[in-house]
Amino acid sequence: MMSSLRRRYEPQLAQLRGSETTKAVGLAGAMVINNVIALGSVIVFSRELSDYGSLAALVSYFLILAVVGYAMQVATAREAVLGHLGVGPGMAATIRNWIKVTLLFTAVMTVLSVLARHPIAEAVGVKYQWAAALGIPAGCLYLLLCMMRGFLQGLGDYRSVGISLIGEQAARLAIGGVLAIGLGVTGAYIGTPLSFVAMMLYCAIPLRRRLGRAQAGKRPAVELWVHVARAWPAIAALGIIAVLQNIDIIAAKHRFSSELASSYSATAVAAKVLIWVAMGAGFYLVPEVSRRRAHGEDTRPVLGKALAIVGVAAIPCLLIYGLLPRLLIRAAFGSNRLLAVDALFILGLAFTVLAATYLAVQYMLAQKRTWFLLPLGAVAVAEPILLLQASKKPLGFAVVVLAVQIAGALVAFGMALRPQKVSPQPEPPDSGVSEVELVGAP
Repeated sequence: MMSSLRRRYEPQLAQLRGSETTKAVGLAGAMVINNVIALGSVIVFSRELSDYGSLAALVSYFLILAVVGYAMQVATAREAVLGHLGVGPGMAATIRNWIKVTLLFTAVMTVLSVLARHPIAEAVGVKYQWAAALGIPAGCLYLLLCMMRGFLQGLGDYRSVGISLIGEQAARLAIGGVLAIGLGVTGAYIGTPLSFVAMMLYCAIPLRRRLGRAQAGKRPAVELWVHVARAWPAIAALGIIAVLQNIDIIAAKHRFSSELASSYSATAVAAKVLIWVAMGAGFYLVPEVSRRRAHGEDTRPVLGKALAIVGVAAIPCLLIYGLLPRLLIRAAFGSNRLLAVDALFILGLAFTVLAATYLAVQYMLAQKRTWFLLPLGAVAVAEPILLLQASKKPLGFAVVVLAVQIAGALVAFGMALRPQKVSPQPEPPDSGVSEVELVGAP
């Protein structure tokens, strides 16, 4: 009976597994799991480290640097899905070349970062100079990992992307948790770049399986630095998002006492859950909007689906933030992290708004629109200036964060929803494969 039911409903199940909504929900779900593990890391490290505020500031510094990786993932996914980075062994040659160039660049930047470790630590507001020196090399490694994920997205292998997202946080928690026992804040931070190395090795497996070996001597379809130059709008846009997302923790480290900054950092991390949901939905949004735009189709339904996913996830989160803030923070971070608990609901609203702004920005990037950068950039520049003048109480500080996020959302959606003529884009040169193979449809 079970086998007959399976045969009867197999076509419907296959269609469901291949649907756009399922892919979007799957990636968003992977980001939820990623964020749950990240929250577990915060819980472990906030209890294990007396100076958790310094680790939070270091992570926020890295997240601003990591914007180049996020941007290159967007650009790589978009160009790969259109066949512009090669196909089969040609794409494999592009990947091989980019790996070599990025590793050499990482080595050079590591030396420079070590030499500049003292001023970097002062700017971040921490005393751990060697940990501060890890930020730039970690950003370089993350760039490479993100580009590999972008290739997988372009091939339609969302499953491998999702697994790598979960694996990244799991490896960070496992490695950082062990190293923090003997090395404190620096040890906990070392787990970040090592988790990237582990996930790069993982992503190499499905890429090799799908593309095969690169032919000896074959040149990349696009040189890496040409690709980076073409991606400047994504780098600028996601840099703005990174500032809006993370600058409050760095400002808090300068504005508050060490104990209060640690409490604010824990509260802010708890409030940022929905940003990670939006990032998962964005992994689906970019290639799908690019594909629809290339075929002259309406792209707005894709944005609507991504926003709906964030909206559904926001309801339980905001209820918990509003009704049980003290219970949540005490259970997650301990009773010594309750000094900023009154700011949780306001911060939750602020970062829910930012999650929507993030999707609007991704939507415009996929359509190769750039005019939004100037007004949204002005909002990002204003935030640290306003925060350094804000109240020294977490609640007043959080109100400024919310006001800035609302201003950013008004700018982003005001420009994203402007009517735009939809017309088919030129087809990429014939590569010998079908369109289904290019977009990675199952």
